[in-house]
Amino acid sequence: MKESDNIFAKPLEKVPDFVFNEDVVNVFPDMIKRSVPGYPTIVENIGVIAAQYAQPNSLVYDLGCSLGAVTQALRRHIKQPNCQILAVDNSAPMVKRCQEYLTAQDAMYQELTPTQVVEADIITMPWQRASVVTMNFTLQFISPEQRLAVLTAIHQHLDPQGVLLLSEKLRFDDEKEQQTLNELHLAFKRANGYSELEIAQKRTAIENVMKIDTFAIHQERLLKAGFSKVTLWFQCLNFASMIALP
Repeated sequence: MKESDNIFAKPLEKVPDFVFNEDVVNVFPDMIKRSVPGYPTIVENIGVIAAQYAQPNSLVYDLGCSLGAVTQALRRHIKQPNCQILAVDNSAPMVKRCQEYLTAQDAMYQELTPTQVVEADIITMPWQRASVVTMNFTLQFISPEQRLAVLTAIHQHLDPQGVLLLSEKLRFDDEKEQQTLNELHLAFKRANGYSELEIAQKRTAIENVMKIDTFAIHQERLLKAGFSKVTLWFQCLNFASMIALP
């Protein structure tokens, strides 16, 4: 039975920095559903888009796989022969639960793309050649100083016919646009049952660990990393997903 997210429901004397620990893992599906507008659409269509770029006999990365929602979509949609998915996360509780969910998916579907789940830090892990790389709300948790290096490494190991699918929360240079979309996102959270206390404490917990960029910064950085074209394929309020081509 999936648990409801009430991590920040009670007043905390000191709000700790947000970490993907066992408590978060237990409520993560509910947390994402109630916090990220458009999330189910992003996840399902990452699988659809990835299937258009996956090459036979190739590796597919899901970086920052968390509980494996994107990995499951990739497994359902990619039909190329001899593909393998490598799902990577640096949270041991996430990796353990992700593997459990994929095992359950195996029992429901036949002929899914073979998948390995590994605990690793994408900053330091060794890279392999890949035709598809997905980063679904992952880059924003990497320090800004390290983001270009990660994207450059991805580009260097990406098949010329492949794709990087990058989803991120966005900020906006225009002050009024930023205020409007931020307020609408807060309204989305309230509509999904979060209290003002929960919203405030979650904001405090995450402000030091999640640094968000504008689309223009993402685009400039991806081009600097070697990608030739960056397309915004989806946006819902201040959450977006991009296609980056080698």
